[in-house]
Amino acid sequence: MSVKYTNDHEWISIDGDIATVGVTDYALQQLGDLVFVEVPEAGRVVSKGDEAAVVESVKAASEVYAPISGEVAEGNSAVADDPATVSGDTSGNGWFFKIKMSDASELDSLMDDAGYKAYVDGLE
Repeated sequence: MSVKYTNDHEWISIDGDIATVGVTDYALQQLGDLVFVEVPEAGRVVSKGDEAAVVESVKAASEVYAPISGEVAEGNSAVADDPATVSGDTSGNGWFFKIKMSDASELDSLMDDAGYKAYVDGLE
């Protein structure tokens, strides 16, 4: 499985034609404790860059964008039911949704681990 990152601090883990999407530790640090998460329903079609999920924290509300185009295969009801799940495990059980990719070439515009680390280092 490979992992890629967006400029909006989403991570995407690719396994075949299914990609799992969540937010990075950096995004969570900026947001603070999450109090509300809304995930997309299965069957929803999204295009790269579309708002796909919503998070609210003690500091702000923010959107989680679709890093690639496709059809939502599953929304993570566990994070919707208990937003603290994200805080405890952003890259594991804290994922937001899974998407069946419609155009794998869109992955080419995303950053790898080293690229994302350099991007975040440039923000600080």
